[in-house]
Amino acid sequence: MEFKILKKSKKSRARLGILKTAHGEVETPALVTVATQAVVKTLTSEEVSMAGSQILISNTFHLHLKPGEKIVKSAGGLHKFMNWPKPLMTDSGGFQVFSLGFGHDLGVGKVIKYFPGETKIEKAIEAKSQPKQIKITSEGVHFRSPLDGKEIFIGPKESIRIQEALGADIIFAFDECTPPFSTYEYVKESMKRTHKWAKICVKAQKTRQALFGIVQGSKFKDLRREGAEFINSLDFPGFGIGGDLGENKEIMNKILDWTVPYLDEKKPRHLLGIGYLEDMENIIKAGIDTFDCTVPTHYGRRGIAFTSFGRLDLRKTIFLKDKGALDKNCGCPVCQVYKRNYLCHLLRANEITPLKLLTFHNLYFFNTFVEKIREKIKQGRI
Repeated sequence: MEFKILKKSKKSRARLGILKTAHGEVETPALVTVATQAVVKTLTSEEVSMAGSQILISNTFHLHLKPGEKIVKSAGGLHKFMNWPKPLMTDSGGFQVFSLGFGHDLGVGKVIKYFPGETKIEKAIEAKSQPKQIKITSEGVHFRSPLDGKEIFIGPKESIRIQEALGADIIFAFDECTPPFSTYEYVKESMKRTHKWAKICVKAQKTRQALFGIVQGSKFKDLRREGAEFINSLDFPGFGIGGDLGENKEIMNKILDWTVPYLDEKKPRHLLGIGYLEDMENIIKAGIDTFDCTVPTHYGRRGIAFTSFGRLDLRKTIFLKDKGALDKNCGCPVCQVYKRNYLCHLLRANEITPLKLLTFHNLYFFNTFVEKIREKIKQGRI
């Protein structure tokens, strides 16, 4: 992998770049489309490319469960298996340490405001706390398979082995995605584990895939700096910024300001699991090159369209009488052909076709949105 910076903003940390891989190039900043189980739900790989996606990220944990990395490897690797000729990432499985652990226990997401749940608990997670469904040790994590309940152990060596068999262009070091409501003491201990695992991942890797180290530290300024400096010292070819990102977006922006300056500016920076439209310009101005998020596809499958007029819930009966295009300002094939009233009818009739159409539109809309931000950087506007 090679990363070349083409232009730096004079107004922010934003930059334009080219990420070169064995499977093609990515213009950055870029949205990395989520293909959890080697598919972008409802779409073919060809349609994902038509929607403007340059690079995908698949989930190591879920592909390990099914079909298993051996089957993917025997099929020629993930690119051939899913018929995706462009660049690919795989995560490490670290997010499942959070989502199947404390995230599940507390009903929260990486940024509490996004998925607030019902809990009012604060600072509930002490240094020696353990989630209910998994067990975190200094060697790795003991999961229970959501398929059959069998125990699964994934540590840094196991994560690298799985990702090497899957064969993505960019892989991530195994880490613990820290949960919100963590005390300083818990985050410090967790970060020590992540750093230990990062060193093991470097030693365990046998392929030429680009291995990105992940910076943790939660919402604590000194820990974010310590994490960034440590991960930077291991000479990874790129970086991920992970863990919980505070109680709100203001804190998330501060976390990026605490982290990015301590990472080698010549290397790409990926923000894990963030990418609402309202976030994109801010995180790019903070110096983020790539970022992944399920928002366009998740909402599309639930009848929500992102448009130049704002979010539209096309399940509402008001749209049955609306003969307008989904978004008259959008150039995607869905907006050129299908009307709001028809899409509304299909959703209310519980058909599956509108889920595909809205997913395609949202993905196209998000990719176009990022393309416009790249243009702003070119013009010196941000």
